Amino acid sequence: MRVVFAGTPDVAVPALDAIAASPHELVGVVTRPDAPSGRGRRLTESPVAVRAAELGVPVLKPDHPRDPGFQSALRDLAPDCCPVVAYGALIPQSALDIPTHGWVNLHFSLLPAWRGAAPVQHSIWAGDEITGATTFRIVQALDAGPTFGVMTEAVRPTDTAGDLLGRLAEGGAGLLVATLDGIADGSLEAREQPAEGVSLAPKITVDDARIDWSQTAVAIDRRIRACTPGPGAWSTYEGERVKLGPVTPIGNGPDLAPGVLGVGKNEVLVGTGSVPVRLGEVKAFGKKQMPAADWARGARLADGATLV
Repeated sequence: MRVVFAGTPDVAVPALDAIAASPHELVGVVTRPDAPSGRGRRLTESPVAVRAAELGVPVLKPDHPRDPGFQSALRDLAPDCCPVVAYGALIPQSALDIPTHGWVNLHFSLLPAWRGAAPVQHSIWAGDEITGATTFRIVQALDAGPTFGVMTEAVRPTDTAGDLLGRLAEGGAGLLVATLDGIADGSLEAREQPAEGVSLAPKITVDDARIDWSQTAVAIDRRIRACTPGPGAWSTYEGERVKLGPVTPIGNGPDLAPGVLGVGKNEVLVGTGSVPVRLGEVKAFGKKQMPAADWARGARLADGATLV
């Protein structure tokens, strides 16, 4: 089939590479416009745009897929199907109707669970033991289109969202190519999603990532891993924000009130609503990320100091 791939961040690159290496004819790539990045806020191409240029594939960067100029350019490419991974914009029906076989999305959950922008983060946060990826035909309703195929992936006890998303991106790339193969030879037929089991996964905000130390150690551990690497879990010490990496619940730790620190020579514990947790990496305001014990020595922390 002639395909036009749509995607934007790093997580979409494995699928782009898999399609480029497949028997399907990759005739174009759609990605979000260049965006300010870094301290200098310089306009920077998306990772998908960079990779497409390396592959020598034409790139379209519409401000929005409803733009008539974009839709005209897409018609000129005459795609049979448009595979999508994390493109980042809603696609209007007028654009959905252009390819013969529609737009096929690779979504990182077992639909209908976790429809929305942050399925991997919400899966970890909720304590799911199994997640996966699903390919489906895009319709106007959010992540509600009929599905083609799935893959499953175990959620490991120490997985961050970044860890899990990386594995799903690699495995999902193969699923997406297999879905295109099945559409091309007629062996795959899309099936409507069940009405039961729908859950939503909206984008996680910076406010969502603030730690409430009155929660249990298990809940705090999940929240921090779900928010790693972005937007980054945090708390405050003496009024300044402190970013926190993954923690380790301590089953037989000292009795510490929620948020109160227990500072040792080589570790820093924090009280929760249940057992304490051992801090991992910490990034204080204006400082580099470092092990919690190094942060404690530099800040001259003592037992009884408190994170809020």
